[in-house]
Amino acid sequence: MNGKIIGIVIVVSSLIAGAALYYLQIYGFYQEVDAPAEGIELMALSSGEGEVIPLEGFRAIDAESSPIRYRACFTTPYSLALLTETFQMVEGVEPRNAPGWFDCFDAAAIADELKAGTALTFLSEKNVHYGVDRIVAITDDGRGYVWHELNDCGEKAYDGTVVGEECPALPTAPAPTE
Repeated sequence: MNGKIIGIVIVVSSLIAGAALYYLQIYGFYQEVDAPAEGIELMALSSGEGEVIPLEGFRAIDAESSPIRYRACFTTPYSLALLTETFQMVEGVEPRNAPGWFDCFDAAAIADELKAGTALTFLSEKNVHYGVDRIVAITDDGRGYVWHELNDCGEKAYDGTVVGEECPALPTAPAPTE
């Protein structure tokens, strides 16, 4: 009888821990965020500075637990032709998955549009967090998607490789106060 009780306790504990882990990964750390006051910026080809593009219907989520959990959706009246002539494009990036409940951001569908050429990716901001760039994908019908992507410095920093001189200095943790 003692073995059954211990077995039941282990199974119930495992189920509770699994449910808690699932909840925390899918719902717990995410929070909806407001549209940036300055709007979504794309890096201009001419100046290398961010320029705000018009947008509507902005929705976004973020989590403080990771710099790459940011996802956003919006629409813009700008055409792909105008965007490609004006802003810096980014090649070889694919969207990261978003939680299923954030239904406007479907990474698989966005990736399919990128492969088909009906969507293009642009650089929004370099080093929004250390080693993380903000990427914007816009489709030919004006739907826009935003996510964060590790850049070369971020990949090196997070995998333990020597960062090198071409990367900005790593941020330091603040000293503990007494």
